[in-house]
Amino acid sequence: MINVNMTKAKEIAHAARRAARSAEFEPFDAVIMKQIPGNDAAAAEGERQKIREKYAALQAQMDAAQTPDQLKALMP
Repeated sequence: MINVNMTKAKEIAHAARRAARSAEFEPFDAVIMKQIPGNDAAAAEGERQKIREKYAALQAQMDAAQTPDQLKALMP
């Protein structure tokens, strides 16, 4: 039988979650940082908030996962 270290597995899963979140943030970060004319910074910040909420929920689900299969199902 293979034993999985859930602490390490969760660390790996959270790293993948952070990478996926960062990739989703990228286009909105550019709009906000560069203040690109014709793009609404407030709308970009609204989209960033949606992404934050999505990944905060995912983080809570990952923390609550008890088995490797549950954790694997949550991977972004």
